[in-house]
Amino acid sequence: MRKLAFVAGALTGYLAVKRHQHVFDLRDRTVFITGGSRGLGLLLALEFARAGARVAICARDSEELARAQKRFSDAAVAVLTIAADVTMREEAEIAVQKVHERVGPIDVLVNNAGMMTVGPMENMTIDDYRDSINAHFWGPFFTTSAALRNMRIRKFGRIVNISSIGGKVSVPHLLPYSVGKFALTGFSEGLRSELRKDNIFVTTICPGLMRTGSPRNAGFKGNNEAEYAWFSISDSIPGLSMNARRAARQIMKACQRGDAEVTLSLPAKIATTFHGVFPGTTADLMALGNRFLPSPNENKRALTGAQSSSEVSPSWVTALNERAAWENNEIA
Repeated sequence: MRKLAFVAGALTGYLAVKRHQHVFDLRDRTVFITGGSRGLGLLLALEFARAGARVAICARDSEELARAQKRFSDAAVAVLTIAADVTMREEAEIAVQKVHERVGPIDVLVNNAGMMTVGPMENMTIDDYRDSINAHFWGPFFTTSAALRNMRIRKFGRIVNISSIGGKVSVPHLLPYSVGKFALTGFSEGLRSELRKDNIFVTTICPGLMRTGSPRNAGFKGNNEAEYAWFSISDSIPGLSMNARRAARQIMKACQRGDAEVTLSLPAKIATTFHGVFPGTTADLMALGNRFLPSPNENKRALTGAQSSSEVSPSWVTALNERAAWENNEIA
């Protein structure tokens, strides 16, 4: 028993030393963040810039980028903004080339861009699944492929893929989202193993609920008001949801350390651990929870959270998320 404890302690110490060896300084490093105009991406850009990195972001919406640029100016940090849809291979490659030319070779790529549609399976269409795969798999694939060319030449790089608890445990009324995030998690985990030989570290981030204010811009189908109500309330409750600024700081530190995977928030850690040990029981509990979610109807058109307000959302219950929406450029 003592020998086993000694071996375990020695292994833990060795891994801690190895982990420390991979920590790198962000000063004067080039960081490219997709989906950086609002929400978590915006907060990540601010954190990396404040740490001394040269930061570039991209997003599809030029107006959002303009508002984000003002936020960076107000915070006294310099960030390059690029309008691009990274789900299109050519646009992803052009965006990466622009970063190389205007800021420098990419040291850190953060694949953060994403989308979400909430509602019963009966209300989802093939396009909902296609859009999720495009946003959560093909987008990161295209940007990664473009950035890797130079990273491999230099034998250095960090890639951070923002997946989700939904990429580890499939959640009712979020099927297209989970399908896309599962694809990203699988790609990210395998990519880490393939790229270690090139001194490139890939980190998979699996956040639980975060108070970014993003539900306002998510899509809701079926009984959209009820769907928005349960989701936005869940996303606002402290303890169940996580402060997005704290999440951004933890993601940046995980990138610096070169961690393999980080699950953010205690509920998300409990859910992934329980699912790993008891997958069948987890599915049964999810099925039970699904009974309390809104029933499907004939509405297959997605409306945004901002178009799905009701007496309960927004309200005092969702106040923290509403404040986050203003702070994180989720509101025009």
